Amino acid sequence: MDDLAGFLRTRRSRVDPAGAGIPIDSRRRVQGLRREEVAHLSGVSVDYYIRLEQGRATQPSEQVLDALARVLGLDDTERGHLYRLGRQRRRKSKSPTGRLRPELPRVLDLITDAPALIVDHRLDAAAGNHLAHLLYGRPVKGLNTARHIFLEETERGLYADWDQCTRDVVGHLRLAAGKYPEDPRLASLIGELAMGSERFRRLWARADVRARTYGRKAYRHPLVGELELHQENFALPDESGMELLVLSAAPGSPSADALRLLAGLDAGDDVRPTAPKDQLVLIGDCRLPEPVELADLRPMILHLARGEVVAG
Repeated sequence: MDDLAGFLRTRRSRVDPAGAGIPIDSRRRVQGLRREEVAHLSGVSVDYYIRLEQGRATQPSEQVLDALARVLGLDDTERGHLYRLGRQRRRKSKSPTGRLRPELPRVLDLITDAPALIVDHRLDAAAGNHLAHLLYGRPVKGLNTARHIFLEETERGLYADWDQCTRDVVGHLRLAAGKYPEDPRLASLIGELAMGSERFRRLWARADVRARTYGRKAYRHPLVGELELHQENFALPDESGMELLVLSAAPGSPSADALRLLAGLDAGDDVRPTAPKDQLVLIGDCRLPEPVELADLRPMILHLARGEVVAG
């Protein structure tokens, strides 16, 4: 799924020769550094480095990896990925157990004011709380967020910052492939995404790795509109390899009001933007005749979520 040779080639192509002290002129056609330049700056022979990029030298020493990481300007995440790739032939990493302890769903249920879910290294969701179900408009258990983003959602779907989400997902899966190269389910998922999404294929070819443990996440919900949330990832202290993801809103923000509204919805309801024509829509003490576009009522329901009186 992932290999040291390919990672070295992509990183080499992104190094600025001038920044590495290499004189350049208008005749230069190579993007990034040449192989012999990497070899010279790293203190290894040109032949040895060529064999590394061709996959014929597969067990570089720690000293060689340190030198390559320095020359290629790798960040901490990329450096760790390089070391794992360099050690793959010597020590195979077993895939995590992926077993969900029975106490964890109870912990999720204690989180009532923020969507929360538990995912594994393949981005398969093992469980989610009430708000997570409502955010995604479906039961979270069994949802694969990578498949959801690339194959089920469009650029105008649930993910307001779809481009950034796709980069984060591919970077995460690249990192997982480096950690667990023998995981057949991960390999199958990557193959499925590559077959079904041109954007996934383009991003995968870049060989970028990302370890996102926190950050902004923006959603576009069919009922309550834009949600700007903050995601925190917490690694579970066991051998499951799973993480707890919590998506919180800033207190007093419109997103907090929207989450409070979502929390009041019945988790068993089918969340749809349009109410059926044979039903009345109840908002507070108001009854609105059919048909009604719930998206048009966002200002009213958000006022009611804040406990404000709506005139009219």
